[in-house]
Amino acid sequence: MKLPTRLTPLGLLSIVACPALFFIFSCTSLPMQLTVKNTGNKYPADTIISARTGQAVTFDDLLKDLTAARIVYVGETHTNPAHHAVQTRLIEALSEQHPELSVGMEMFDHRYDPVLAQWRAGTLDRDAFIQKSHWYVRRSGWGFDFDLYAPIFDTIQAKGLRLVGLNVPFWIPPKISASGLDNLLPDERQMIAAEIDTSNNEHRAYVEAVFNDNPHHQIKSFDYFYEAQCAWEDTMAESIARKLGQNPMVVVIGNGHIQNKYGVPNRAYGRNPVPFRTVYLASVGSEVDLAVADYIWVTP
Repeated sequence: MKLPTRLTPLGLLSIVACPALFFIFSCTSLPMQLTVKNTGNKYPADTIISARTGQAVTFDDLLKDLTAARIVYVGETHTNPAHHAVQTRLIEALSEQHPELSVGMEMFDHRYDPVLAQWRAGTLDRDAFIQKSHWYVRRSGWGFDFDLYAPIFDTIQAKGLRLVGLNVPFWIPPKISASGLDNLLPDERQMIAAEIDTSNNEHRAYVEAVFNDNPHHQIKSFDYFYEAQCAWEDTMAESIARKLGQNPMVVVIGNGHIQNKYGVPNRAYGRNPVPFRTVYLASVGSEVDLAVADYIWVTP
């Protein structure tokens, strides 16, 4: 069963797999595993699966491939601490290979870069950073428990890594989903991507399935809702392409934005065609198609 953490365009793609059954034998729980769709193959936590081969690879093998990419997208379920631990590990490892590594985060809109630069420089403590970034402020902040992301932020500050925001201002997607792109105020239209692509049929079908699975929302028009989703995806893609610079970037982002690459990765590639890889983090008990990403990392 899939449940959304929110039901606005801000959280449409924050979907978590919720395993509900535990099989008991001789009073001992068998370990949960992830299932690869259409293969029957099952993998325990801490397995990394290459989509190209369908086989498990080592962390060193993964790192060797990721080091050759200019952009590495690492997905997440926002409330899963294991996912943030993996993201932290990858940022640490890639920064050893690329000391000038940048980190782009979905969690901030692109106007917050001066605050993120202060965090990188160590001129803000935790409480000041939370306040200046409006982390918990409704309609302008992220809202998830800061402690989930603290290891990532601590690593960024300790290593002095460049940190940039990627997102659209959080009040804009609900306005699009209610009234459409054409009815944004002129200054709001300037805050999102200049070009917004609503022509990808696979992406549209995916978003529509999520929309239809949640019939109790108050959004009346799927077309407007899809415009909001694409504005969100394209704005992050444009931010990545514009802020990449000459050094590699790790992008910390929700799984839904990178699955099958039709959300943010392909849109960013269309603007700045550099090599990239996607790492999709999936919990045991879920079922995943190999086509979802370049790598699937199985987590608790």
